Amino acid sequence: MIDELVARILKELGENVQRAGLERTPERVAKALKFLTSGYDKDVRDVLNDALFVEDYDEMVLVKDIDVFSLCEHHLLPFFGKCHVAYLPGKKIVGLSKIPRLVEMFSRRLQVQERLTTQIAQTLKDALQPRGVAVVIEAVHLCMVMRGVEKQNSRAVTSAMLGAFRDRPETRAEFMELIKPRGNMV
Repeated sequence: MIDELVARILKELGENVQRAGLERTPERVAKALKFLTSGYDKDVRDVLNDALFVEDYDEMVLVKDIDVFSLCEHHLLPFFGKCHVAYLPGKKIVGLSKIPRLVEMFSRRLQVQERLTTQIAQTLKDALQPRGVAVVIEAVHLCMVMRGVEKQNSRAVTSAMLGAFRDRPETRAEFMELIKPRGNMV
């Protein structure tokens, strides 16, 4: 069905969908769109997959430089960048690999960066009941780079600060210092 609609769009653009370079484009686009929006098929409970553990740890847990790729819901053009996620455990911690999986789940939906940022933060707050959650996303939006204002070096930065990250300036400052770019470890 999606492939038929893509073929129709290509025809409306004045293309010949039978020409060599476009023969299989409608089915490729359909497959790509299904992958890029595969987050709708996932559920938070399945992503976290019982990887919540009781642990006596009360310092910041940070996973930074998580690659983010999503589609802008306004133009269906990609935006991409880095996501940094931290939390201050209450009584529970989550398996570290679950944080990038959570970011992936929400980013594989039609999105706006602002909502993506708050969805990640709110989900961790609800699942872990931590003392605080912080999420920062820095992304390049092709809808701003390739069309519209056409500003190639612009980046959008969004943040969601909950609990101690909102209420305690020193906690927020520590997080912001830790996510600053540094030389690669590897």
